[in-house]
Amino acid sequence: MIQYRELQSREDLEGMQALERIIWDMEPIPLHQTMTAIKHGGVIVGAFDRENLIGFSYGFAGFSDGKAYLCSHMLGVHPDYQSKKVGEALKYHQQTFAAKRGFTHMVWTYDPLEARNGYLNLTKLGAVSFKYLENCYGEMTDGLNAGLPSDRFEVHWPTTASRSEIDFPEPESLADIVWVNEMPLLTNIRKVGSAQSYTMPIPKDFQALKKQDPKLAIQWRLDSRKLFQELVANDYCAIELKQDRDWHSYIFVKKSEVYYGGTAL
Repeated sequence: MIQYRELQSREDLEGMQALERIIWDMEPIPLHQTMTAIKHGGVIVGAFDRENLIGFSYGFAGFSDGKAYLCSHMLGVHPDYQSKKVGEALKYHQQTFAAKRGFTHMVWTYDPLEARNGYLNLTKLGAVSFKYLENCYGEMTDGLNAGLPSDRFEVHWPTTASRSEIDFPEPESLADIVWVNEMPLLTNIRKVGSAQSYTMPIPKDFQALKKQDPKLAIQWRLDSRKLFQELVANDYCAIELKQDRDWHSYIFVKKSEVYYGGTAL
């Protein structure tokens, strides 16, 4: 039975550092930073299997456009516990703690070509993205990000209301995927027009593609970047990632169609 609680002690945060090293094989966040964050509005939630920390979601206070929000900067789950809904539960617990502190919404980023993250953030949690950040963190050297520009979707998730159902017609496709030597290639790329909704395909497993063909991974980054930026520039918002057998597809609708509890974004 997994238990969830806030991380508040130095011992807790040292456990978080150890888990960061296991998950990403990189230097962890300094203790002085995480300790300061939780003393000034930040929220770090831990997932425990008995006494063992097996996951965490780390966030600190942010402020923009007259509103305070929680920047949920990092989510990590031990490899032995991934794909077991631990990450999803961590986000929901963090959302609850954030609402109690008075935050109106949560914000974080993820790589739009990472299908697992897109499915969690948009489809499961009901968050949305209407910002695309080109090379957000500059050059990164960890195993997941090395060798590629660190492009990111910025995710927006209100703390006190769920996303309302959106009624839209069959989306138009912005591109197709063809298979060459068992590798997926983006082709037949179209321009964004005035449709109410669009679909945009991405690889099912971008990390596997990157290991097999690093040049193709870069091509995917650059080609998809153009489409994502064009969608955002035309006020479209990513609301869902649909899973198919061979690839996955984002669904974009006009931002003006998105409501949370009757309130527009």
